[in-house]
Amino acid sequence: MATNGDNLIGVGPISRAMGGTGIAAPQDAISAVFANPAAMCFTPGCDYAEVNFAGTLFRPVVDAGVQIGDNPAVTADSQRNIYAIPAIGVSVPIDPDTRRWRFGLAAYGVTGLGVDYRGTDLDQMVPTGGQPPQVPLIQGEYTSLQIMKFAPSLAYQVAPNFSVGLAAHIDYATLDLRNGSSPAYGIGAQVGLLWRPVDQLSVGFSYVTPQATKFKNVVSYTEDMTTFTNEDLELESPHILGVGVAYEFLDDRMLATVDGKWLNWGAAKGYSDFDWQDQWVLGAGVQFAVVPDKFFLRAGYNYGSNPVQENNGWGAGTREVQGLTFPDYYYETFRVIGFPAVVEHHLTAGIGYAFSPKFELHLGYVHAFKKSMSEEGSFFGQPATITTSLEEDSLDFGLTWRF
Repeated sequence: MATNGDNLIGVGPISRAMGGTGIAAPQDAISAVFANPAAMCFTPGCDYAEVNFAGTLFRPVVDAGVQIGDNPAVTADSQRNIYAIPAIGVSVPIDPDTRRWRFGLAAYGVTGLGVDYRGTDLDQMVPTGGQPPQVPLIQGEYTSLQIMKFAPSLAYQVAPNFSVGLAAHIDYATLDLRNGSSPAYGIGAQVGLLWRPVDQLSVGFSYVTPQATKFKNVVSYTEDMTTFTNEDLELESPHILGVGVAYEFLDDRMLATVDGKWLNWGAAKGYSDFDWQDQWVLGAGVQFAVVPDKFFLRAGYNYGSNPVQENNGWGAGTREVQGLTFPDYYYETFRVIGFPAVVEHHLTAGIGYAFSPKFELHLGYVHAFKKSMSEEGSFFGQPATITTSLEEDSLDFGLTWRF
C-alpha cells in the first residue's frame, strides 16, 4: 500500500482530494495535525471545537515477473485486497477567552505496504543445475507493513497572523514477512509554523523527526538455500521537511495550495539498507466554493519521485543487511518485488457539503498511475530479469462536527 514511498500522500478526504496538501491551509483538524500542527489555529473551524472521522478504502494493483535464461517468464498478480484505513481527529481551544491555545489529537493509518504472491507461480522452487539442486524462485513473496500513528498536539497563536505547533508521534506498527506478524513501537515529534503575511496568503513549514521501529523475529529466508534463519529487522521512518503556500482569491471562494516535501529515505535505517533514495514530493490542489460556505469542489495532483533505486548487473555476490547475509538475487527480489513503492504520479478529486456551519460531509478519490520497474542480473550463472509494477485507487470519506 504505497503512495509517496510507503506513506499516504495525505490524511482525510479534503487533503487527499487536494493533492495531499495541507501544510499552509488545512481545512480540518485531521489534516492540520498530520500536515502542520501550527495550522490548528487557522482552520475554517478554529472558532469551535472540532471532531473529524474519516476513512480510506485503498486498492493497490500489483504484479511482478521473473525471467531466468531462455525459460519463459514467470508472472503473477498479487492478491488484490481492499484495505480500510481509519482516521480520527480532535481540535479544541483550551483557553475559551482568547482561543490562542489549541489542543489536538489525531489517530490515523499513515504507512502501509504489502504484496501477497502466496500460491502463485512466483511462489515455487526451481532447479539450479548444481548445489543445492532447488531454491525458491524469489524472496519477498509475502510482505505486510502497517503503521498507525497517534499524535497529541498543541498550537499557540503568537500573533493574529502567526502560530507555532508541536505534536508528539506515537507509532504502533506491524510487519509480517510470511513468518507471523510482529508488533513494534516508535516515538518522534513534529514541529510546525504558520504565517499569514496578508489575509489571503498563508505560508507553512513542518518538520517530522525520524521514528525507528524494531520488529522481533520477523525475517525468515534461506541464507545457504537449506537453512532458515529468524532474525530482527529495524525500519525507521525518515526525516520529513515540508513547506506549503496557500492563496485565497475570488472573494475567498477559491483556494489554491502547493506543498513541497523532502523525505530522507536514504538515511533511514532499513530503507537505506534496501537501497531506497531520498524522495522529493510536490503536491498542488484547488478548492472552489460553488455555493459559499456550503458546497465545495476539489481537485489536485501529487508527484513523488520513485525512492526504490534501480540496480543492475548483480550476480553471485552477497549483501549485508543488519547482520544478515542476502545473496544478491534474493536481496533484489525481496526489495523490488516485496516492497514495490514505485508509483509517482497521482490525480485527485473530491467534493464537500456543509449541512450546517457545524456539520459537514466530504468525499475524495485518488488515482496513482501505473509505474513499472525492471532490473537485470544473474541467477546461478544464468541471465535474470525481475520486474514489478504498481497502480492504486482509493476512495475517501469524512464527517466533521463542530461545537
